[in-house]
Amino acid sequence: MNPVFYNRLLFILNCFYPCKAGLFTVHIKANTMHIQNNDSSARPIQKGSAHLFGISLIAALAGFIFGFDTVVISGANQPIKELWHTTEISPWFHGFFIMSMALWGTVVGAVFGGTPTDKYGRKKVLLWVGILFTVSALGSAFAGNPYTFSFFRFVGGLGIGVSSVAAPAYVSEISTPATRGRLVAMYQFNIVFGILIAFLSNYFLQGVGGANDWRWMLGIMAVPSLIYTVMVFAIPESPRWLVAVKHDNATAKNVLARLGIDNPDREIAAISESAEHEAGNSKKSLFNAKYKKIIWLAFFVAFFNQWSGINFILYYAPEILERAGLATKDSLLNSIAIGGTNLVFTFAGLYLIDRVGRKTLLIWGSFGYIISLLLVAWAFYSGASADFLLVFLLLFVASHAMGQGAVIWVFIAEIFPNTIRGKGQSFGASIHWIFAAIITLITPVFLDAGKGIFRDNPWPIFVFFAGMMVLQLIWVLTKMPETKGISLEELEKKLVEE
Repeated sequence: MNPVFYNRLLFILNCFYPCKAGLFTVHIKANTMHIQNNDSSARPIQKGSAHLFGISLIAALAGFIFGFDTVVISGANQPIKELWHTTEISPWFHGFFIMSMALWGTVVGAVFGGTPTDKYGRKKVLLWVGILFTVSALGSAFAGNPYTFSFFRFVGGLGIGVSSVAAPAYVSEISTPATRGRLVAMYQFNIVFGILIAFLSNYFLQGVGGANDWRWMLGIMAVPSLIYTVMVFAIPESPRWLVAVKHDNATAKNVLARLGIDNPDREIAAISESAEHEAGNSKKSLFNAKYKKIIWLAFFVAFFNQWSGINFILYYAPEILERAGLATKDSLLNSIAIGGTNLVFTFAGLYLIDRVGRKTLLIWGSFGYIISLLLVAWAFYSGASADFLLVFLLLFVASHAMGQGAVIWVFIAEIFPNTIRGKGQSFGASIHWIFAAIITLITPVFLDAGKGIFRDNPWPIFVFFAGMMVLQLIWVLTKMPETKGISLEELEKKLVEE
């Protein structure tokens, strides 16, 4: 793989996102230098660093399309209601066929994505993710009725679900213990970057196509989807998958050397030992009793991620802001503020995740969730100004970005053993998306202006989410282990119950 490509990629990123590119380049170089000082046969520092960062970035770009696709529907929500009169049938119909169908596809993709990821490899699966995204974008844009529209949204959801399995697993397997948090969290960075671009796209495309604005909003996603698909051809297969599943040590050694690992043979020996231990003690069934602790950790981090209310706020941001008293155009513009806050504080999460650790970030985030959600509830209850409400919605988003947003994909990707990482990632992602789909499905029943249970004032919804975050704080303090700075093989020894 040509290192010049990655050097140019780093140059471009430094032009547009100097904090992000500088953050990863400096620390990856520092860690690579530390390794290379212990071995005179090490490869050049810059080459290994550029390869590791560039490969991780390409894989994590699936998150950009993931974020764009999941939120772009917020701009199409109201026009589709008017075009196909979905809410006149019932809020349930609109919630299921229009708003949550992509999420049900995501659930299916997450549930079944682990098997092909473990069997056929991370790279092949990521390639098919790009194809699914492209088909979904074009199909949704040209849909002639709500059922066709729902089908293509479901296809896009499949891509999202599978990407949430394959991309974090892939990046965690090519990273070092010292950089794993930041590199896997690039997937989350790209999710929130995609969310921001979707909000911006919806705002600037409003008025471009008249009654067909929403078609442009959804169809534009085909462009990054095609670019991502082409770029995936340039990345290698995961060296841990090559060793643990394919037993192709020669190819794995080559990949590890190109990533700047000072002693590939030693790394392969550690991976092989771990894989042999797993093969000798179980049939690689995810629900083996020895994995009970890991299963519950993955379940609760995913469960609480969604019961914070993050997708409720992102999906229905324009409608929530309209209910607070902002005009339609202002609500779309302020949705951009939500996306921008998400992006800025994701930077903070990326910077801190390998410094203060996963557990500390979730503790900080939990306090932020509780305070912001209670004050948003109070704003609705008391009729406070829209600006007051927006401030605490932004605090909520910031708390999520630094806490659950930065941690979830990293934590799930690193706690499972190499031989079942795909299945484990699939389990954690499927829990995440099942609850995301449920929340998005039932929201119109509570929020719909005409028939919703809380149509007059939605403040109880935010109180409920705040209560769930109190439970998350208790769980993090009492049950969650810290995983920063520990190799995947060492984590396996620590978390798997013999």
